[in-house]
Amino acid sequence: MRASRLISLLLLLQAREVMTAAELARELEVSERTVYRDVVALSAAGVPVYADRGRAGGYRLLGGYRTRLTGMTRDEAEALFLAGLPGPAGDMGLANAVAAAELKLLAALPPSLRDAPVRTGQRFHLDVPGWYRRSAPPPWLAELAGAVWRDQVVTLRYRRGEREVTRRARPYGLVLKSGIWYLVGRVGEELRTYRVDRVTAVEQHEETFDREPGFDLAGYWREQAESFLRGMLRAEVGLRLSPVGLRRLKHLTDIPFGYAEAVAAAGEPDGQGWVTTRLPVESVDVAYTQLLGLGPEVEVLDPPELRIRMAEAAARTATLYLDDQR
Repeated sequence: MRASRLISLLLLLQAREVMTAAELARELEVSERTVYRDVVALSAAGVPVYADRGRAGGYRLLGGYRTRLTGMTRDEAEALFLAGLPGPAGDMGLANAVAAAELKLLAALPPSLRDAPVRTGQRFHLDVPGWYRRSAPPPWLAELAGAVWRDQVVTLRYRRGEREVTRRARPYGLVLKSGIWYLVGRVGEELRTYRVDRVTAVEQHEETFDREPGFDLAGYWREQAESFLRGMLRAEVGLRLSPVGLRRLKHLTDIPFGYAEAVAAAGEPDGQGWVTTRLPVESVDVAYTQLLGLGPEVEVLDPPELRIRMAEAAARTATLYLDDQR
């Protein structure tokens, strides 16, 4: 455990040049006192760790000291090659860079771990696009990826419905979701999200921008995705569900937290084990299509129009089977 932590501390200093004890403690999830002891241990082992005093001080490695990745485990090596699977990086025009990085990593590994890329390639393949989607990347993805790396202002022509609009944007990041690329950019003072396959032209400017140091792309995307999904749930239906129906409900709803809210709102089971609850849905029509899949394991309580439609569907279904028995 400690050996792994010492390697992590060394690699952190190698990657970031200067770090305070508090910063190292946060990264390694240990106390500052443990960091002090680990630094002493590295120094005793011959690693040239130096402490700068003062407000801007911290720990650093002297003389451009570098270490080879001899402390890497097999799981870690294979995980790194898994992260470099072809696909998204190639779509952004980074296939050559990824290949070069893998060669350098491979050269730094001890002989016992050099089969890591072969083992990874034999066991994992990342097929990002959804079914029935074209696999070619959007035409302007590589240009946008370059602008994102360089913090370079761009002017986009973007297809919105039947018309095209022009936007001057500061591209903050790219997100790949279900085979579709999205650009997150700041237009004026507002962060906006654009589908890259709807971009019809990109003009890159010499002007660059300073992004907010604390901008969290993953956090922003989570918030936007949840907000989008919650915005889809514009209606609500009252249900009475059997134990089987409650279990199956999660397989019929497209939005997971809609099911979670239905479970949380469920009352105490009655004598037959059935519960009543409220289910957020996109619309009555969508609810009708989804709830038909539960058959006799669900009773719609409201709204009245949905209850009537479910009763009519049940009656028509019963008629079909009763005709077979005559």
